[in-house]
Amino acid sequence: MGFAWVVLVVSGLLETLWATALEASHAFHRLWPSVLFLVALAGSMAGLSYAISHIPLGTAYAVWVGIGAVGTAVYGMAVLGDPVTAARLVCLLLIVGGVVGLKVLH
Repeated sequence: MGFAWVVLVVSGLLETLWATALEASHAFHRLWPSVLFLVALAGSMAGLSYAISHIPLGTAYAVWVGIGAVGTAVYGMAVLGDPVTAARLVCLLLIVGGVVGLKVLH
């Protein structure tokens, strides 16, 4: 995997981090989760910006969103008590399959 792909994956993971920090900030009323949100958001956007200069935009953006969406959904189920159903898990697996497919077919 090339460096741009590594940066893209890290950026997707940072998307999960900023989304969960945003929830923990309670609408920016808690300082440290708000700071974490801003730092993770900046890092995620910077990484995506770098990645799209080496990976086609549509592919990079879809992979970035997919990683963030799956990571945030899994966090919600594992930590926040969001419902875990077979249908939700199948949908998450479909997203993962699409992300892997975009990487393989790149």
